[in-house]
Amino acid sequence: MKNSKTITTGSLIKEMVDLWKLAEDPNPYYRTNQYSSYDRSSDLPAGKGWFNNNAGFGGEEIPGYEEILKDPGESGVGEYLVCDQRGPGAMVRTWSANHKGDIKIFLDNNESPLYDGPAEKFYLNPYHTFAEETGTDEDIFKETFYQLYSAYCPIPFEKNCKIIWTGNLKDVHFYHVQFRLYEKGAEVSTFKAGDLKEYIEEIKSVAKILKNPDKEWQYRSSDEAENFTVSIPAGSSKEALILKGSGAIEKLSLFLKAKEQDRALRQTIIHIICEEAPWGEVQSPVGDFFGAAPGINPYVSIPFSVLTNGEMISRFIMPYESELKIVFENLGDQDVEIDGSALVAGYEWKNESSMHFRAKWRITHDMIGSVSVNQDMPYLLTNGSGTYVGSSLYLLNSCNIPASWGSWWGEGDEKIFVDEDSYPSIFGTGSEDYFNYAWGIPDIFTFPYFAQPRNDGPANRGFVTNNRWHIIDPISFRFRLSFYMEFWPHEAAEGVAYARIGYHYGKPGMMDDHVVITRDDVRHQELPENWKPIASCGTKGSVFFSVDELVKDSSKTTIEKNNLWSDGKLLRWQPEAEGDQLKITVPCKKNGFYNMALCLAMDETSGNVTISHGGVQQKWLGTSDEVSLYTKDRVLSRMYNFPAANLTVGDYELTLSYTGGKGRTIGLDFLQLQDVEEMKETLLM
Repeated sequence: MKNSKTITTGSLIKEMVDLWKLAEDPNPYYRTNQYSSYDRSSDLPAGKGWFNNNAGFGGEEIPGYEEILKDPGESGVGEYLVCDQRGPGAMVRTWSANHKGDIKIFLDNNESPLYDGPAEKFYLNPYHTFAEETGTDEDIFKETFYQLYSAYCPIPFEKNCKIIWTGNLKDVHFYHVQFRLYEKGAEVSTFKAGDLKEYIEEIKSVAKILKNPDKEWQYRSSDEAENFTVSIPAGSSKEALILKGSGAIEKLSLFLKAKEQDRALRQTIIHIICEEAPWGEVQSPVGDFFGAAPGINPYVSIPFSVLTNGEMISRFIMPYESELKIVFENLGDQDVEIDGSALVAGYEWKNESSMHFRAKWRITHDMIGSVSVNQDMPYLLTNGSGTYVGSSLYLLNSCNIPASWGSWWGEGDEKIFVDEDSYPSIFGTGSEDYFNYAWGIPDIFTFPYFAQPRNDGPANRGFVTNNRWHIIDPISFRFRLSFYMEFWPHEAAEGVAYARIGYHYGKPGMMDDHVVITRDDVRHQELPENWKPIASCGTKGSVFFSVDELVKDSSKTTIEKNNLWSDGKLLRWQPEAEGDQLKITVPCKKNGFYNMALCLAMDETSGNVTISHGGVQQKWLGTSDEVSLYTKDRVLSRMYNFPAANLTVGDYELTLSYTGGKGRTIGLDFLQLQDVEEMKETLLM
């Protein structure tokens, strides 16, 4: 600890958009740890219960807390210690996906709680109560500090932070609470509600950047960027840029051009090599490096953006002491051209604290995902001193169950060993929880610190991409880090591919387990041909019908071919005017009470539609008369259910009505009829 300043709520808030700090050892130094509702019976790495998964659903045999403070009474309500984190430190991230009961938070052994109220309210919106107390407009925190199921609201403390939960263990109680633990002697000013007023200018400035990084980001350098254009013939490598002296790239921008762009984005490798090292500190397919592969899937975050015009931007700081070189390697069979630029800022390399930026891609092909055969997927195993700053996951999910209960792939937890850990100091509760969402939602979303820029569907099927950036919650390590993520899908599926990158900084001399990327690693991937939806897990008791076989009047329809759709085909209805209708005849072969759903296309050509059954307009997803199928920059397959109905043997007519919107077509894949009683029997098994 050398010449460090007092840590305050305001200084931590400014760090939320300070990527330069990640490129050097923290000063004062800190470790990052996490308290969560992980399954406590997973008590021995690689032991019998290592993949146990009762992580907050309620009713677990061992409570998902540090200690039982008060045994449950007749009501079932008890008191449990979430944490008693010694200081100096700071709470930097919270997450929850439904947490019943109440919590009390005490700072610095104060007898009066900083917060006393519903657990869920605090975990999702930590500053809410303090904003009310100080008259601060809470809208400033929405989608900036509060991000979907997570929140990044720094709460520093000098001595300790103690959290107590009062609730019933039978209730759902998923949670993460993440801390920085500073080295002894660090000066920390403990959080108080008035900090929101005292540091309102810092809050406004940071929120503005978090809201729109592409527009509001402030680069240090005022120089012109170093531009380059390089053509890389198939099977060759080309040097694109070499920088001499000491400096740091603070913005890297690339455009890739090829006849088959998606294929080239995976098969063209970027190598960023510092100080004439034999291998690049960065080794990744170009598209994957920017966190949104395969293809161009626009999203915006603090360190990375992918734009609709194909521009890919990195804002991670890339320091070098004497030389930095960018080389592109073409492992494909087509020529590729790359236009790029690097904005270089002046930087003085510090031997005691400066680090190189590192990102090394790896993939595991031809996996068989299975709920009974779980495995820990290594993201990064490294020896040396550094800081972990982000993760990207790229999945080809071949499961044919068109429901999240079935096609969901992410029951597995992150398990992160730091330095001398013999047990993970960060143990999560599910892959989507690590990536800051919950319940396997298939939505496309983008936030400052994480995104799901691709999820083809239906449900969680197809190509899926998740990322998360550790900006205010980086994981520092002195000499070792092992980052694993369990791969644990709901149902077995063959031909799964799982690629990932662990982004980090490392001091010279760092070694890791990376191996060279081969042509086989980057072989072109396609969705399986002619797949068919199956009745299992969440679709138990279902029968499926291709919509093109249920439409009698096909005069305004065409068939589109693509592996995204079942049997490789989609019926594209092209109504001529609002009010046009399409009739679908549904055969029922057994009396019963049925859930019904249509698998529909979402893209830039799609419009709005309503559905009627028996002459009565139905509500899509139980809430909306009309559904908009328009979406930009993507083609998605999504399930839209409408109210269940009693059906007897015979034919039933569904009527789709086009109601306008941005697009003029409606794409229909298949219809699902699900016997509710058969589904209930499955739930009771």
